[in-house]
Amino acid sequence: MEFFVKKSDLLKEIDLAQGVVEKKATIPILSNFLLEAKGGRVHLSATDLELGLLSSSVAKVKKEGAATVPARRLVDIVRSLPEAEIRFRVMENQWVGLTCERSSFKLVGMARDNFPALPAVPGTLARLPGSVLATLIKRTSFAVSSEESRYTLNGALMILKPENATMVATDGHRLALVEQDANVEELNNELRILVPRKAMTELEKLLSQAGDAAKVDVSKDDSHLFFSVGDRVLISRLLTGQFPNYEAVLPKETLRVASLDKEAFTAALRRVALLSDERSHAIRLQIDQGRLQLFSTSGEYGEAEEAIDAEYLGEAMEIGFNYQYVLDFLNVLAEGGKVRLELQDEQSAGQLRPMGEETSRYRYVVMPMRI
Repeated sequence: MEFFVKKSDLLKEIDLAQGVVEKKATIPILSNFLLEAKGGRVHLSATDLELGLLSSSVAKVKKEGAATVPARRLVDIVRSLPEAEIRFRVMENQWVGLTCERSSFKLVGMARDNFPALPAVPGTLARLPGSVLATLIKRTSFAVSSEESRYTLNGALMILKPENATMVATDGHRLALVEQDANVEELNNELRILVPRKAMTELEKLLSQAGDAAKVDVSKDDSHLFFSVGDRVLISRLLTGQFPNYEAVLPKETLRVASLDKEAFTAALRRVALLSDERSHAIRLQIDQGRLQLFSTSGEYGEAEEAIDAEYLGEAMEIGFNYQYVLDFLNVLAEGGKVRLELQDEQSAGQLRPMGEETSRYRYVVMPMRI
């Protein structure tokens, strides 16, 4: 194998692929990229057996072939090189040589046959705008459970219909649900799939590089999900199991509704959180006509209190929340605007929504805390 590739072209692909590579190196070959030179391109594969990525870059292929190279080392080397053409060639004993201007490196590779075969991409089930999928992921991924024992909560449920796309995630303490109007092509009926959290993270990176006009083709086989964006394909193992009945968690009635300035609420919350309990992250909200007061207490450091204006005409009430859960919601909203805080009573879940969004319906439900 021998080929020439521009540094900038290769760096884009290996930067994206390094998030997929096995980090603990329990199986040595999974710490490597597979490079295959053929047909005027260099094709890149990476996998940790749970997630895989296929991509490619334009190259001058002098001799077709394949090799594996240590992923982290390759990324570090390519980043350090000047903006010029890089020459790759396979040497004896699986070594791979890199040359760029006056720099030369030799990397210890492994046999191409040891690299796991990635599944072939099946036919497209649905095609949706990349900007829509990016929004769904951004607004729900933080609510996915990190507890491995809660297997079906280790991902988000994506529901695709011809006229809209929905994603919902929960960790048992809070629930994020976003539904966005979209033209979902190639789809005749409803499609429901569980998207694992790591796949959501890598897919978000991929979409950020793809541009606003990008489309995502979604497909699956018996054990894998496939997300194709241009020449790149993200492959994920399919999560099996039944996602909880999230609709049962959504508040059925709201007795108290407050309209808050998003920026003022966020700033006050961050300041008051400075003296909250470090383990519980608890803050107390008192809402009354025309204002919202925020309180925190730390036995070790002291107390904090702040008040902000609120459009509220209901009865006074008090409720406690984990401030980090509330900030997670506020941090993914666009700057400016207002948020709607919906409450029933001190023991019932609170609900937050952004105001003024026409094509997106976003609901965030947070369980209260005893304080």
